[in-house]
Amino acid sequence: MRVPPCAWRWIIGQSLCRDGRSLASYGIRRDGDPAFLFLLSARPPPEPAPAPGAAPAPAGPERQRELQAQELLRAAGLRGDGHGHGDGAPGAGRVPEEPPERMDIGDIRDHLDSLQLWDSAGTPPTGAEPRPPSPEQGWPCPQCTFLNKPTRPGCEMCSAARPEGYRVPGGHRPDPAELRRLQRERDGARQCQQALEAERQRNLAQLLQAEEAGLVLNPEPLECGICLQEVPAGQAVLLRDCLHSFCRECLRQVITFSEEPVVACPFRDVTYACGSHLQEREIRALLSPEEHARFLARGLALAERRSRNSFHCRGRDCPGWCFYEDAVNEFPCPVCGALNCLLCKAIHEGQNCRQYQDELQLRALHDAAARQTRDMLQTLVQRGEAMHCPTCRIVVQKKDGCDWIRCTVCQTEICWVTKGPRWGPGGPGDTSGGCRCNVNGQRCHPRCQNCH
Repeated sequence: MRVPPCAWRWIIGQSLCRDGRSLASYGIRRDGDPAFLFLLSARPPPEPAPAPGAAPAPAGPERQRELQAQELLRAAGLRGDGHGHGDGAPGAGRVPEEPPERMDIGDIRDHLDSLQLWDSAGTPPTGAEPRPPSPEQGWPCPQCTFLNKPTRPGCEMCSAARPEGYRVPGGHRPDPAELRRLQRERDGARQCQQALEAERQRNLAQLLQAEEAGLVLNPEPLECGICLQEVPAGQAVLLRDCLHSFCRECLRQVITFSEEPVVACPFRDVTYACGSHLQEREIRALLSPEEHARFLARGLALAERRSRNSFHCRGRDCPGWCFYEDAVNEFPCPVCGALNCLLCKAIHEGQNCRQYQDELQLRALHDAAARQTRDMLQTLVQRGEAMHCPTCRIVVQKKDGCDWIRCTVCQTEICWVTKGPRWGPGGPGDTSGGCRCNVNGQRCHPRCQNCH
């Protein structure tokens, strides 16, 4: 059975307790501190008087509770000024008179209410029956019924949440204790924000430090996924793209023997192969300067071999090369400084392509190198990779792009697929003696790209 709080009477430290005060204010600070609880009930019906000469009836439960209440009153030493018995010091009051011997529970309640008990703060009680607290007084806890201050977010006793429907009154003025608590809450919130901001700054500093470093080292010991050796903290490398970890020596060997300019992560198992790659700064930090230079040279050579539009400088032992475009016919090598002709695939500074090719024909009779170059040009013509200009007869090539090309010597416009002039004798627009591409909507050749 649940007893309503209005039927409770607490006596702590020889004082009758009031709502709105905490146990700590009455001196209850640890386990074992004494406190007395009275439960008030309705008056029982009067007992019939015993017959003359009959022995008194044994005390029933109600009578036993009365006697226990009387003993508690004597033990508590309650008195009208709200103070208990002293130790003989001046001002010690008298013990209230004992209630009558036949006092029942109702009489005890009336007697306690008639005593003008004061609490330890010197405030008289408001009445025997507690009234429901108003919003200005605070909100009662739905679990322990403790009356909390209006601004408290949770119960001071049991930490239960404040009722959702309760709102702090608009004109409420917190007392000094409440103001101190609110100030402590604001200080705590500010300190929490400062701690969070300091932690964010530390994380940002660590992130910037890791971003500026060439390698991210392992914070904890691990087992290398390649050599399967135990690696202590700070001796392995944590790859940025995939977070897989390997020892330095294994990664250095992977880079050294890689046949691709982009080094893949070496992590493999029976179900998964990592598709991430090592970053350039990681490769540079793992290799020595000499090893890194060889790695870059190997990657450049591989890119040159795989590119269809690459041209290597014709200078003796020159490592320079380039990617060429259709509109560019010369390549000034940035390594040796030689001017390469992309049409003749040779160096003939001071000569145009016709002069060079004519001289090449004469030198081919006695010079093996010139004869080899002449044979190379003829092979290109036979394979369709080069052609003779229809006007000046020099060998021209189409490197890439549109089928409409121009001779660098005589400036004749040429149709690459028909191997003839683009225009007739009348010049641009004359299709009577030249390429008839797009005349009546027809292409000039089955392989025509329809771009001219």
